[in-house]
Amino acid sequence: MGWLEKLANWLQVRKKEASILCIGLDNSGKSTIINRLKPANARIEDVVPTVGFNVETFSTGKLFVTAYDMSGQGRYRNLWERYYKNCDAVVFVVDSTDKLRMAVAKEELSQLLNHREMKRKKNLPVLFFANKCDLRQSCSAVKCAQLLALDRGEWTRGGSPVHKTASAGPGRPWHICESNALTGEGLQEGIQWLTDQLMC
Repeated sequence: MGWLEKLANWLQVRKKEASILCIGLDNSGKSTIINRLKPANARIEDVVPTVGFNVETFSTGKLFVTAYDMSGQGRYRNLWERYYKNCDAVVFVVDSTDKLRMAVAKEELSQLLNHREMKRKKNLPVLFFANKCDLRQSCSAVKCAQLLALDRGEWTRGGSPVHKTASAGPGRPWHICESNALTGEGLQEGIQWLTDQLMC
């Protein structure tokens, strides 16, 4: 390592690289969130539903992110597990207006957590976006956390969904934010939390 690289590391000029898996059911807003996180000049006008998966790279704060935007359609969800091994964090997006499908999202989350690769990554942070918070029928972040059972099991070690965040402690670190992917509301709060987790 050359002295310039050492100096850059010491000054924290160099960004940390992170692979983030963005998952959730179809129509939850994953692709719109990823699009909104990109620099303004790199955003696309019309976001279309993802078929299979898309890979996006962009910088945010101290992170250089490779985001794997996975399709949430039922026939493509088996692709998710192919990316568990090499991901540094998970962004799990739920449609906070769709209470009926919250049970399906909860089941997909349970399968993710019980996968052998994820069981090896007990400290892998999971950021939840309770998306579409601007709509009248949306659930709060606290209610979404309850519907996803984040108030039970491994999630309760270190925090409570009432505070919307859990410390790393002995359990898996997680955070939930209400978000509006169209306006960007709540996205920076979530990404800042995720950055803090990945930079430790």
